[in-house]
Amino acid sequence: TLGGKLGAAQVHHVVGGDRGWDLSSDVASWSSGRSFRVGDKIWFAYAAAQESIAEVNSPEEYESCDVSNPIRMYTDGIDGIPLDGEGIRYFVSGKEESCKNGLKLHVEVMPFGNPEPEKPRVAVAAAAPTTPSGSARLYGSSVLLLVGLWLCHMAI
Repeated sequence: TLGGKLGAAQVHHVVGGDRGWDLSSDVASWSSGRSFRVGDKIWFAYAAAQESIAEVNSPEEYESCDVSNPIRMYTDGIDGIPLDGEGIRYFVSGKEESCKNGLKLHVEVMPFGNPEPEKPRVAVAAAAPTTPSGSARLYGSSVLLLVGLWLCHMAI
């Protein structure tokens, strides 16, 4: 889903796509080529009874799967984490074996905004959505305008 912020799109990234935070989702492949920006949110979905997520401090803790001193542990089964500052953030499975088998994610958070040409950015679906044509956007805007005018008229 998209949320607006002064002309730039806020993206909600569901880590691992439709498989969620799971070894079968190949989180490394899922994250390659994605842009994470200040204002975006990443979502972890997992079976809370079998899994947890630790945000760790350093690349060394990330590589070694060391969760002895995490920034924060996530254990709810669905966790939305705002990307509220630039830099690299490190997330690993709370289960050492899963982490060692690749269930970990590092996210480089870029500055707010988008210096690239604007394109649809929905990270939830497995397949990218099609972009509506100009006429579909115009039609949608016209419908919203008419509904707004109707509501104003009804309020009088």
